[in-house]
Amino acid sequence: MPSSPSLTAIGFDADDTLWQNEQFYRLTEQRFLDLLAEHGDREDIARRLNEAERRNLKLYGFGIKGFTLSMVETAIELTDGRIPATAIREVLAAGRDMLVHPVETLPHVRETLEQLSGQYRLILITKGDLFDQERKLAASGLGELFHAVEIVSDKNAATYQRIFTRHADGPANSMMVGNSLKSDIVPAIEAGSWGVYVPHDLTWSFEHVDAPVDAPRFREVPHLGELLPLLSKLD
Repeated sequence: MPSSPSLTAIGFDADDTLWQNEQFYRLTEQRFLDLLAEHGDREDIARRLNEAERRNLKLYGFGIKGFTLSMVETAIELTDGRIPATAIREVLAAGRDMLVHPVETLPHVRETLEQLSGQYRLILITKGDLFDQERKLAASGLGELFHAVEIVSDKNAATYQRIFTRHADGPANSMMVGNSLKSDIVPAIEAGSWGVYVPHDLTWSFEHVDAPVDAPRFREVPHLGELLPLLSKLD
């Protein structure tokens, strides 16, 4: 039986909660900066790429494809349209490399999910490109441990209200676990759920907000291996 009578479902973020993700963006960004080094200061190029990403979110959404298009756009802007086709080809190749990179699950993930899957309804709730997220889930070997999978364009309180109502007993009886305060924790708590923050060493600047430390249903653990002990304390 679940350790808490009221808690029947747990949602998990995917990128940088279950498997590595942001580090590959950082490595690809460095590759991009090397490619365009002769066209400006690295810090300025990185800033302009970040601005392009944020500007394009509403058009391309979250994910590698939008990131790749933002790199192409930034390269064209920085060179006033004179970027050679060979450089554009290299940018596209960098994006393709990200799309086929092996999945690296984080410590304590599998054993934690295996212990929880028989006690709670586990729901994968991730945003990003549909094909890429489906690929990573399949490659991770974790898919069979989830009762439901939701790949969404964005995460807000309405998202968690809808998902936890559809697949569980509502937000009040559910918990969301993830590395992003902005996407995983704050909106889940706003929807009435528990929010368990699992920090990652690398988190995109877009996802940075203050922790809701005064919220009664906010918790933080250093890694997923501490989730089960936390659940026992909520009993």
